[in-house]
Amino acid sequence: MVRVKPFAAIRPPRDIVTEVAAPPYDVLNSAEAKAMAGEKSLLHITKPEIDFDPILDDHDERVYARAVVNFAAWKDAGWLVQDARTCYYVYAQTMDGRTQYGLVLCAHTDDYAAGIIKKHELTRKDKEDDRMIHVRIQNANIEPVFFAYRDNALLDGIVSGVVQGEPVYDFTDENGFGHAFWVIDDDALVARITEIFTTQVEAFYVADGHHRTAAAARVGAEKRAQNPQHTGTEEYNYFMAVCFPQSQLRIIDYNRVVRDLAGLDAPAFLRALEADFDLRCMGSQVWKPAALHNFAMYLDGQWYSLTAKPGRYDDADPIGVLDVTILSRLVLDRILGIKDLRTDKRIDFVGGIRGLGELSRRVDSGEMRVAFALYPVSMQQLTDIADSGQIMPPKTTWFEPKLRSGLAIHSLD
Repeated sequence: MVRVKPFAAIRPPRDIVTEVAAPPYDVLNSAEAKAMAGEKSLLHITKPEIDFDPILDDHDERVYARAVVNFAAWKDAGWLVQDARTCYYVYAQTMDGRTQYGLVLCAHTDDYAAGIIKKHELTRKDKEDDRMIHVRIQNANIEPVFFAYRDNALLDGIVSGVVQGEPVYDFTDENGFGHAFWVIDDDALVARITEIFTTQVEAFYVADGHHRTAAAARVGAEKRAQNPQHTGTEEYNYFMAVCFPQSQLRIIDYNRVVRDLAGLDAPAFLRALEADFDLRCMGSQVWKPAALHNFAMYLDGQWYSLTAKPGRYDDADPIGVLDVTILSRLVLDRILGIKDLRTDKRIDFVGGIRGLGELSRRVDSGEMRVAFALYPVSMQQLTDIADSGQIMPPKTTWFEPKLRSGLAIHSLD
């Protein structure tokens, strides 16, 4: 079972929450963050390279140092204030009329090493190292990770009761997504939540934040090794997560754009595709995949439907059934020669939140030669793969809405 605990969040006063709260560090590039960040924005802490003119590389030592200075300054100014007692919190997100309710809590770093916190993607050491530095220098989890858990009726009932009360935060962001936040500070209710998680919830599934999860686990291990009086109860043994019931989450498409056709002209490329796909031209209007194993492709001003032929995939294999696997094996690798999605500069990835029009825009601009839209994977596929210990191909899942950073921060002190 998972191990969880309440914590005393560091968070903004209600009247300035919209000025402090910000998108996650990895959603905006530095220029976008600089343009968005107001005086009190958490982006000055999560992306402090924006405080320099010109903007510095985000791995520059001066950037890390500025992050520490800014975090301290925000607390000194009263823009971030720590709660007086340990609590759980409920964080609700609303998008397109649908609301999902997550419990904000601290998970145990050892559960990641033990496989109780289950991953579905590999991490890159350089990105892990960067996130580890941020946790270490701030002695805090500035941004939460995003977990799922199998539905639990008792937890659902508690959350339903909490959200009948008035939220401490309730606002709409620049994308039109709603964010609401409640504090659970009743001792009996806090104890009951801890009991349910630790006796009934077998695992957490990393939905978004693999690098932050791995970095938090590494910092916990590092601090444990440095502390000869380590008892196991220290705050650094835990890190902050927002945990949602699996059934409430929706994964949207994560699409691909490619710079060239590997020396082929368009007719030759289309002929090559017909070996493994039933191919139909759908015209110039945006067209999206209708089901698993069906893909949309944009090339030379036209949208195409590509349906993988029988025998080209294995529905009995949790990885082989994925459309990202089919596309990678039969098109990106076999035809276009893209062997490593993590390192090949000829390919880029576009989250479905940007719409399929973004795919045609990038091709029409001449930046890219061809685009592929995929049918999204399901939460059941994600948990099946995580439970089997297998790993999805890179850039498979895109969760939306993203967690807003700055609603809660977890101190490791």
